Amino acid sequence: MGAIEVVLGDITRENVDAIVTAANESLLGGGGVDGAVHRAAGPRLAEAGAALAPCLPGRAVATPAFDLAPVRYVIHTVGPVWEGGDHGEDEVLARCYVNSLLVAEELGVESIAFPAIATGVYGFPLDRAAVVAADAVRSTPSTVGEIRLVAFDRETHDALRDALARPIGVRRGEEPPVDRQPG
Repeated sequence: MGAIEVVLGDITRENVDAIVTAANESLLGGGGVDGAVHRAAGPRLAEAGAALAPCLPGRAVATPAFDLAPVRYVIHTVGPVWEGGDHGEDEVLARCYVNSLLVAEELGVESIAFPAIATGVYGFPLDRAAVVAADAVRSTPSTVGEIRLVAFDRETHDALRDALARPIGVRRGEEPPVDRQPG
């Protein structure tokens, strides 16, 4: 696994080999980050996505990036819709990151940018999503040398930064478990 950094900005302007978009199952584009990626990449992205659809939650598929040069690939992943947290949402969200990294490896990608998947209209709570994202990218062995978590606003940036600074599995506001030695 390479370097992981949190970036504040527009994911469509990242100078990376691949960007991940938080897609819907049709891969035709939508709102939020997916809409921005589709607008920047041009209409051929929706055509390429439609040929691969449907894409189920947690899965990831790649298309060319078309008009997003120098980006070479767009990796489409479908996050979970938040249903209260007791329906496997964390696991599905983690699979979005893991499967996107696996697709990136298959493509020979050296750098990748992720948005905060499922935190928009899908309603995943930001702090919880940030922990899942940070844990997934840190615990997945990968040959991708540079991983960027791109936040479009300061609140998302800070949540991702804080999640990366904490031990795996510990949320903001929680304390890590104390390792007590017997004696």
